[in-house]
This record gives sequence, structure tokens and C-alpha cells, in this order.
Amino acid sequence: MVTSIRVIVGIIGSAVCVLLYAVPVLTFKRVIKEASVGEFSCLPYILALFSALTWGWYGYPVVSNGWENLSLFGTCTIGVLFEFSFVIIYIWYAPREKKFVVIMVSLILAILCTIVYFSIFTFHTHHMRKLFVGSIGIVTSMSMYSAPLVAVKQVMKTKSVEFMPFYLSLFSLLTSFMWTLYGVLGRDPYLTAPNSVGCLTGILQLVVYCIYSRYKEPPKAVNDIEQVKIDLEVSTNRREDTNGYKP
Repeated sequence: MVTSIRVIVGIIGSAVCVLLYAVPVLTFKRVIKEASVGEFSCLPYILALFSALTWGWYGYPVVSNGWENLSLFGTCTIGVLFEFSFVIIYIWYAPREKKFVVIMVSLILAILCTIVYFSIFTFHTHHMRKLFVGSIGIVTSMSMYSAPLVAVKQVMKTKSVEFMPFYLSLFSLLTSFMWTLYGVLGRDPYLTAPNSVGCLTGILQLVVYCIYSRYKEPPKAVNDIEQVKIDLEVSTNRREDTNGYKP
């Protein structure tokens, strides 16, 4: 019974997670249209790529016991395809950042190869492999879930939700909740722990969004108009002084 429920939760979690992976499509559609990455950073997508690679390996039968985490493996495979696509588009439209991005991607691939090597040749039981890869997965997930806190700080500073899209926050919360439930049903602490933190950060994002989406910043236009009037008066007075002066 529990296994059947876990499979259903895994399927739902996979669907929601794929939607989360697909959210940046709108951002990169604009990047392609404008032929510029603007102020966007590639780092979140590189971290997401590393996380998808790590958890994909965790769900693979070499680490997990058989296909007990098939939903996780399938979802991460799709996530890797999305994130690789975003990174390639970013490199194409941000040639100045190409060197940095290539170095970062090469670094995470080297780390992944190291993880795979130790998983296969150093640890010889599923329990130890899950402990090793799961611990690294927790670190990568924590780094991903802490990243939105920067956006929260930016929203509170600017009093604008422009830097924190609603659907991104919503799908982050739903994804974290579904994978937390999936981990609880499978008694898997490596999935439960980081996604529980993700639930908390997701709730925080939505609360901040609700508060500041209704915030109306005092109009600065009045002050601007007053400044223009002052400038015009000063300019007029100077002209009058110049016209009235007789050498």
C-alpha cells in the first residue's frame, strides 16, 4: 500500500518538478529575442545542473536498490536536458562570460565523475553508496534552496516582486513538498531533509511575494515634477538676468 502511494507521489512530484525546470523557458525566450542575457546570472542554472546530475546518479540502480527511485532518476534526466540547454543558450548570448561558465560546468562534471568513481570502486553496498551520494546531494540541494533567499532580500530592498516570479516560487514549494512526502514514504532521509528546507524557503518566498505584490511605493513623479519646475525657474531667472544686463 505504502509502495503504491509512493509511486503515485513520485509521478506527481515528477510532473511538478518538470514544470519547475521549464519555468526559465520564458526567461530564455526573452534572451533569444533580445539577443542578450541582460543582468541574468548563469550560476543558478549551473547549480541546478549539478543538483540534477547528483540526484540522477542517486536514483540510478548502482546507488539505489534497483529502480526504487525510478521517478527521481527520470525527473533528473529531464532536468539535466533543460539545464544543459539553458547553459548553452547563455554561453551563446553572453560570449564575455563563456570562459567562466565553461570552467564552472567542467568543474561540476569533474566532481560528478569523482563521485561516480568512488561510488563504484570504493563503496560496495547500496547503503554506503546512498550515504555517500545522498550526503553530497543534500549539500547541492541546500545551495539551491538558499539561492532564492538572495531574491527575497532583493524584493524586500526594492519593494518590487520583479526579481521573484510567482510561479517559480509556487512550483519550488510544490516540488519540495512532493519530494519530501516521497522521501518520508520511502524512509529516505537524504530526500526528506533538503526538501523539508525547500518547503520552508518556498513558503517564505510566497509570503514575501504576497506582502510586496500589494505594496504601493509612494510616487516619485511628484518630486520629479517639482525638481523640473525648480530647474525651469532657475533657467528663467538666469535668462532674465542676462537680458537685463547692459555693459
